[in-house]
Amino acid sequence: PAPRPSAAPTAAASGGLVIDLPDPTSDEARAEPGIDRPLDAEGLTALMNATTARIGVGRAGPRVRTRSLVLFQADLAVTQDALLRDVDPQLLDEFKLLRVQTRVTGGKAEYLLRPDLGRQLSDEARAQISQHCVKNPNVQICVGDGLSAAAVEANLRKIMPVLEAGFRQAGLSLGTPFFIQFCRVGVMNDIGDLLHPDVLILLIGERPGLGRAESMSAYMAYRPQSGHTDAERDVICNIYDGGGTNPLEAGAFAVQMAQKMIQHQAAGVKLKLLEQ
Repeated sequence: PAPRPSAAPTAAASGGLVIDLPDPTSDEARAEPGIDRPLDAEGLTALMNATTARIGVGRAGPRVRTRSLVLFQADLAVTQDALLRDVDPQLLDEFKLLRVQTRVTGGKAEYLLRPDLGRQLSDEARAQISQHCVKNPNVQICVGDGLSAAAVEANLRKIMPVLEAGFRQAGLSLGTPFFIQFCRVGVMNDIGDLLHPDVLILLIGERPGLGRAESMSAYMAYRPQSGHTDAERDVICNIYDGGGTNPLEAGAFAVQMAQKMIQHQAAGVKLKLLEQ
C-alpha cells in the first residue's frame, strides 16, 4: 500500500518539540499494515481485520517501527488513566448515588496492593448505608469503581435505566443505589450483611486491557453474606458497546437472571446445578 502522508510538523508549546508523525490511534492508522511490499497484500489486510492482535506491524531491523511503539504507548496511557483516576462525580450526582468507601485509606496505590481492604466496607460506610438505605429489598443495585473509572462512565447511563425499569415492570422492589470507591467484588458480602437483599447487583469496572478501558461487569448474588465466595455469584462480563455485551442487552439479561435467582433461591454453581 502507498505510504500515508505525514502530518505537518507541529511545534509544542514548551521546548519547541516537533511532532511529524500522524495520529497512530485513528482507525485508519491502526488498520494500515506496517510491512513493506507484502507478498499477499489483500491477505494481510484480511488477516489484520480478523483479529485485535497486533500483527502485520513490520519492523525496523530487530526492533518494532516507531509508529507501532507510539501506538503501544498511547494505548498504555489509556489503560493507566482508567486505572488511576476517579469516576466523574457529576455522573454520580446525576444518579443521586450515595457515596461510600471501603477500608482503603491510602488512595489508588494501596487499593492496588491491598485487594483485601477493597472487599470490606469502612466503619463510616457501614453507618451511612445502615442510615440511608432501604433494608430487605428484592433487588439492591450498587456501583463500584473497580479497576476502571472509564468503564463506569461509558456504561452506567445506558444500563441503569434498563435495570430500574425492568425490575419495576417485574414487580420487584428496589433498594437505595449507592457508589463504592476503591471497590472489589468481595464487598458484596458486607453489603448483604447490612441490607439483606434477595439479589445484589454490583456494576463494577473491569481490569483494563491495552487501549481497552470501557469494559464493565455486573456481578450478581442471591442473599450474599459473610463467607460467600465466587462460587455463590454469577457475572455478566465485558459490558460495552462496539465488541462486548451491549449494555442495554446486559441490563435486560440481568433482570431475567435476578428473577431466576429469586425463583430458585440460589445463584452461582448452585443455580447451575438446579437448572440441570
